[in-house]
Amino acid sequence: MAYGLINSDTMADSSGGIMSPISSVMRNRIINGSMVIDQRNAGASVTPTTANATYSVDRFVFLASQASKYTAQQNAGSITPPVGFSNYLGCTSSSAYSIAAGDFFGFKQPIEGFNTADLMWGTANAKTVTLSFQVYSSLTGNFGGSIYNSAGNRVYPFSYTISSANTWTTINITIVGDTTGTWVGATNGAGLQVFWSLGSGSSNTGTAGSWGTTGFGGATGQTSVVGTNGATFYITGVQLEKGSSATGFEYRQYGQELALCQRYYERLDGVIFQCAVGGANRETSWRFCNDKRATPTIVLNSAVNSPTVDSSFTTTNIVSVYNGTGNYFSANIQASAEL
Repeated sequence: MAYGLINSDTMADSSGGIMSPISSVMRNRIINGSMVIDQRNAGASVTPTTANATYSVDRFVFLASQASKYTAQQNAGSITPPVGFSNYLGCTSSSAYSIAAGDFFGFKQPIEGFNTADLMWGTANAKTVTLSFQVYSSLTGNFGGSIYNSAGNRVYPFSYTISSANTWTTINITIVGDTTGTWVGATNGAGLQVFWSLGSGSSNTGTAGSWGTTGFGGATGQTSVVGTNGATFYITGVQLEKGSSATGFEYRQYGQELALCQRYYERLDGVIFQCAVGGANRETSWRFCNDKRATPTIVLNSAVNSPTVDSSFTTTNIVSVYNGTGNYFSANIQASAEL
């Protein structure tokens, strides 16, 4: 008889053995859906700008057509997470902003093509997916979001309802795969992008429940979180999986989740690059904890003795640094290979 752990994804046969899984490991295409990893901010609040490159927890990037309209933070408001979770991503409106036609506010996760190629979107064999998450807001009504391709010209706006304020609500949204358009295949580009709206204007919204060419900002008639001063929007347990129904959230070990996040962003603090007698043209390399999706952009913070990144020898797995003005040089390294 085989022995092992039985979880929600396995079944025991009549003899006590373990049958094949109901659904495969790594069925969730979302990374950090339980909001446990926050390498950049360690739980501190951030304010999205119009640069559309502000991150709170790992893998979730914030978009804004106007700066400083809301803040984002891991475990904002310090409320009790839903059962089974320890963390959530929280957004808080900073004013009562009137949405203009071209506005958009919200956050998204781009998913790498290597992790979506089997969905075969853009072909006659396109697979159906289900998006599920837990959501909590001080507002009630219809809310929106979208799934779209890397070019932003194939878009599926979706709508969901929060009926009770300040109550965790489970949302399940089934999306029939797109049989047309151009979708990134098995490469390290953005295969698809999932967006949650906090308020978008008429030029960026569209009819919910069908594929089109516009509406990346969500569904027509959706509630605007940034339209109410102090309004809150919290989310966790985000899962995108193949199939027409949601299954239980796929928990991963902390180390696994961190490694998945580090493919796109890694932070190394207090790295000493070299200890030696001073001299010119000194160079050394430091290996990343995990290989990056692509050659990363490197930022050196809190640098000592003026190290400089050598881009010619920095790769997906190594950062190379040279010179320096003292007997050693050190820095806090931020390496970003985000989609």
